[in-house]
Amino acid sequence: MSTMSHTWVIVLAAGDGRRLHHLTTNESGVPVPKQFCSLRGGRSLLRSALQRAEAVASRRRICTIVAEQHRRWWEPALPTVAENNVIVQPRNRGTANGILLPLLHIVRRDPQARVVLLPSDHYVDDESVLAASLRGAIRKLRSANREVLMLGISPDEADPDLGYIVPGEKIARNLASVNRFVEKPLGSEAQRLIEAGALWNAFIVASHASTLLKLFDASFPWIVKAMQLAVERDASIPREPVATTDLYKQLADVDFSKQVLEGAEAMLRVVPVPPCGWSDLGTPIRLAETLRRLAHSREAADDVQNPLGGFLNLSLQHARLAAGESPANP
Repeated sequence: MSTMSHTWVIVLAAGDGRRLHHLTTNESGVPVPKQFCSLRGGRSLLRSALQRAEAVASRRRICTIVAEQHRRWWEPALPTVAENNVIVQPRNRGTANGILLPLLHIVRRDPQARVVLLPSDHYVDDESVLAASLRGAIRKLRSANREVLMLGISPDEADPDLGYIVPGEKIARNLASVNRFVEKPLGSEAQRLIEAGALWNAFIVASHASTLLKLFDASFPWIVKAMQLAVERDASIPREPVATTDLYKQLADVDFSKQVLEGAEAMLRVVPVPPCGWSDLGTPIRLAETLRRLAHSREAADDVQNPLGGFLNLSLQHARLAAGESPANP
């Protein structure tokens, strides 16, 4: 069985990116979600994530979850993605619902699916390192067929704004149990965690789809059942997902990390990823650090007229802010 056989990727692209709104507000005063922006005027972060997904899955098995309220940005940005691989949320209802919806669409098409969850708004210096770890995680699913694998990035500093995975017992080469999660520790605690072997939580997950569904069902069985019914009812009219839209009106926000993964550590495993220059670009400080690293890069920018390019150049936005100007001003 090849690495790509029955392997699907869900690119998570429905977030609002509120923490960077002061940087991602366009000239009309509208915040552009981070995934639709570029770092230096070339390809968008979403485009990079779609290319990253191709390390483990064929294009026909790469799905993207997007939000209806972001249609003005994702519709022109996804011309090469098959229509049935673009899953639209009627509204945001937390990361758990945003994962469950595309997961159920995939299971309906491929009950044997293995799934990688991949955020769309991160940056990686060395894509080959992350790609090797992604392929390794998929291979591990052959034996870890009842477990959820999480990729943990080897830290290069004690960052108090990130989440950490504390590994437990070593199970196999490059695989350990998960002892606990620590979210945004104080600087001194973050350093102690790193010295004890903790890894950054990149929110990159690999698992059999059926295992993920069991995990969801253990926490929110009624949501799983209701969403399964909605997906089935909408299957005949994918352009008008009436049942899903009605269901989303009733859903509360559910956080995947806090309300699904935490407490399920017995099912979780962590795969360490060597240093690869990863950043979630989650705060202005981390964005600035990434832009400084890229300042001396010789990598050519993509054609800015390409529809997969970013709607905003974060480097220019950051420079304007540093100069005391409004980032939205030309």
